[in-house]
Amino acid sequence: MTLPKQIQILERGWLSSNNILLAGRDGNAMIDAGYVSHAPQTLALVEHALNGGRVDRLINTHCHSDHMGGNAAVQTKWQCRTSIPAGEAPLIERWDEDELLLAFADQQAERFRIDDTIAAGDTLRMGDLDWQVLAAPGHDLHALMLYSPDERVLISGDALWQSGFGVIFPALFGRASAFAETRATLDSIAALEVRAVIPGHGAPFDDVEAALARAYKRLDGFERDITRLAQHCVKVMLAFSLLDRREMRLDGLPAYVASVPIIVRINRDFLGMTPEALAEYLVTELERAGAARRRHDMLVPFHS
Repeated sequence: MTLPKQIQILERGWLSSNNILLAGRDGNAMIDAGYVSHAPQTLALVEHALNGGRVDRLINTHCHSDHMGGNAAVQTKWQCRTSIPAGEAPLIERWDEDELLLAFADQQAERFRIDDTIAAGDTLRMGDLDWQVLAAPGHDLHALMLYSPDERVLISGDALWQSGFGVIFPALFGRASAFAETRATLDSIAALEVRAVIPGHGAPFDDVEAALARAYKRLDGFERDITRLAQHCVKVMLAFSLLDRREMRLDGLPAYVASVPIIVRINRDFLGMTPEALAEYLVTELERAGAARRRHDMLVPFHS
């Protein structure tokens, strides 16, 4: 798989989203800025990739902490124009830490400036290519994707990964249409002529049909039993916190899962486990998935 030479992808793993750079005659654009604690690394990586050049425009596919946490640092360094999905603007302007899944999920971001917004139906010129802005509700109600019809490249954010998609948070918070919206987003991708997908996490891929099949299968399972989505969500929340903290005391996990509002709410509404049982379940599941391991009295990321 080859991508246009003006597109660079800084693959960041899972605490930070990928950073996508598009260099063109009108300047350099950056898609998504990673997590706040990674901001110094993000700035260094981007500066190196641009050979000392500057970011002229910063765009977010959506405003979760792993995608917009580095916005403020990028703005401070390069004074770049910053554009976010129109539906996210009210949340950012009032800095709603529950709706933005910040304190509510034990995550952080630094407040930043909005210069303008983008919405489905817009066309952006970046990297000397025209990019169509597409709606991508599901994981986040206001999320967007970017598609280049000339190159048949899709910047999918968390709407499609090679093995799934981002947690469908709205389905767990009472939005009855969230599964249908996720399916509509997958259908919209399937209707495009896509030769390469640049996801928000993981490497770019060209087996788009296979990735969509895996995504539909996962969605089918969540629709049949929303408890599976609830279990998946609390695992993702603890895995994220573990990557951020680098280690967590095993004997402190029951108190931790009883203190994080998103975990408390999902456990109350769907799982009904004691903090002790939930903590043990999560540790066992993260070990089984190869995401974490026990080291003496600590839980640590598997590769630490």
